[in-house]
Amino acid sequence: MEQYWSGSAINKNKGMVENLQNYGIIKSRKVAETMENIDRGVFVPNGAQPYIDSPMAIGYNATISAPHMHAICLQLLENYLQPGMHALDVGSGTGYLTACFALMVGSNGRTVGVEHIPELVSSSIKNIEKSAAAPLLKDGSLSVHDCDGRQGWPDFAPYDAIHVGAAAPEIPQPLIDQLKPGGRMVIPVGNALQDLKVVDKNSDGSISIRTETSVRYVPLTSKEAQLNGDK
Repeated sequence: MEQYWSGSAINKNKGMVENLQNYGIIKSRKVAETMENIDRGVFVPNGAQPYIDSPMAIGYNATISAPHMHAICLQLLENYLQPGMHALDVGSGTGYLTACFALMVGSNGRTVGVEHIPELVSSSIKNIEKSAAAPLLKDGSLSVHDCDGRQGWPDFAPYDAIHVGAAAPEIPQPLIDQLKPGGRMVIPVGNALQDLKVVDKNSDGSISIRTETSVRYVPLTSKEAQLNGDK
């Protein structure tokens, strides 16, 4: 829930990434390169200031997370986003993190974004087509689907990495089921008070859960409840 900088002093994607490095949020070269290559400016609404450290409304009672939250999630998942791995982005919104995941796992991997607002699915695909991840969309190793994210996307399971971009009252069982043994899920959990949970599935199928930080996300809910603004 922290904001590391505000205002329009940062007006380039590279400057945003350098700020995230200076604040110690981005710790690895791979995450820095990925966020440098996927320009956040392509994924925010027209007229918005894309490089300030703030979440932004994208319509349909949805948001795109602040850059520092994207960086935190990429750092937590970096080892599970190696070339050839499978990644699932639940509540993919504008497609920003989906594109980052795709760049990291590459064309030999598989990246899936799921989003239950059809208009966001369409606009996210257009955003990705304007980004460095466009070739992965074209070759089919990256796809975005209209569905209830709480059910995941079984077709390409199990996933090495699962990211959930909205807060669930509890961790959906289908997502745990679709996580690969040895894989990791990052998901905000809670209602009024939320924590970013790191869920590791051990090689024997058992689950380990720890809290990374306090967060504030929109709720992971049905399409109808989201459009109605229900909490």
